Amino acid sequence: MSLNANQLHFLRTLFPDGDCLTAPEEMLVFETDASRLNGAPLAVVRPQIESQIVELLRWAHAECIPLYPRARATNVVGLCVPERPGIVISTLKMNRIIDVSADDFVAVVEPGVVTGDLQKHVEAMGLFYPPDPASFGISTIGGNVATCAGGMRAVKYGVTREWVLGCRVVLPGGRVIECGGRNHKNVVGLDLTRLMVGSEGTLGVMSSIMLKLMPKPEATASLMAGFATLEEAMLAVGRVFRAGVLPTALEFMGPEVLDCLALLVPVPWPHGTGAGCVRAVLLFRIDGSGAAMPADLERLRRALNDTTQGAPMWLEQGVGSAEEEPLWEIRRLINPATYYVAPNKISDDVTVPRGSLLPALTGIRDIAARHEVPILTFGHVGDGNIHVNIMHNAADAEERSRAVEAKLAVMELILSLGGTLSGEHGVGLTKAPYVHRQLGEDERAVMHDIKAVFDPNGIMNPGKAF
Repeated sequence: MSLNANQLHFLRTLFPDGDCLTAPEEMLVFETDASRLNGAPLAVVRPQIESQIVELLRWAHAECIPLYPRARATNVVGLCVPERPGIVISTLKMNRIIDVSADDFVAVVEPGVVTGDLQKHVEAMGLFYPPDPASFGISTIGGNVATCAGGMRAVKYGVTREWVLGCRVVLPGGRVIECGGRNHKNVVGLDLTRLMVGSEGTLGVMSSIMLKLMPKPEATASLMAGFATLEEAMLAVGRVFRAGVLPTALEFMGPEVLDCLALLVPVPWPHGTGAGCVRAVLLFRIDGSGAAMPADLERLRRALNDTTQGAPMWLEQGVGSAEEEPLWEIRRLINPATYYVAPNKISDDVTVPRGSLLPALTGIRDIAARHEVPILTFGHVGDGNIHVNIMHNAADAEERSRAVEAKLAVMELILSLGGTLSGEHGVGLTKAPYVHRQLGEDERAVMHDIKAVFDPNGIMNPGKAF
């Protein structure tokens, strides 16, 4: 399939000055995302204003041409990959912070604004935008909203949906709808805003987004705790919550992750497999008032130091960003460290009820042993979200097959524990074949009916989500 002369003329007229790309070498980067899957687009367009999106969606609806919205394409599930030939819409030139109100505690932004840039902007005003996906320094608000991104602070502040007050959305056919608004409370009509958040670009294209802000916390502190066993670490998680401590963030690193980190950098905890060595790590962050911080830290330490259930073998803390940063830098090094184990990985983010964390983690380790592939587990255990990296050499067909079988086994385990196949990455292409294992036929039928109302010709990001 290719675009005809009239279609190309329309696109080049609507997107002048190099904002319509059609040469293969220009479009190459738009064929893929962080999943490393790929698919060739027919063209790439870069709108700068809403009216261009309106005209594009009016035309594409009439022509029945698939559309694939994207920004930085940091997702790992193939969400931005053209599943069949169509037009990629890059929103990177729609990157204005339109308004920040310290009175309303509201920010209005275009979808191409980088999340970290917005956070710096509002923090300079004494405000705070809590969602912090791992890619916050490069991912965009539009992408975060499309996937309902989570992040490390989700345990206290929730995921992206809790911070989206409204959005303007262009629908196929060129209609523009206003979902929600600047109000922090709004129960008039159906909640279209929540429907758009996490819809993975399957319903329309957001042209602006209204976000809730809060006052910036006065102080932060972090504590890293090393345990002799996985079981002791998970028991400590339960103790912390039962003690009434609500961390801003609570991260976990399993034994296999600690081993690969030690291959990349000198680690601060006693490393190895013998007696006295750390085999699981928890990383906490708390925030609040400066005056309360010493007491809050002491309360956290008391909850951890229960010698009857396995107290930490090693502790290190930092107060304030300068002292905390070295602890969090270790957490950020997990992704590059994984490639010391194998050249390829299948990345999943599964979530279970917090009480099922230990059987989930031990079950995943059993699956790794059965299928003879390394599986690294880490992530946001404060809200039951486990990142699962199945490491393998994709050039070895037999090894790749075992990795794929292990992925299915992990999914079956998670669902048996009452969990979900995705906590924050979305479905995209990589999880679409498995959605029926979690969602029933009737539920999926309702979702398809809803999509048909917004997108009757099925042009918005086809093949994704459900």
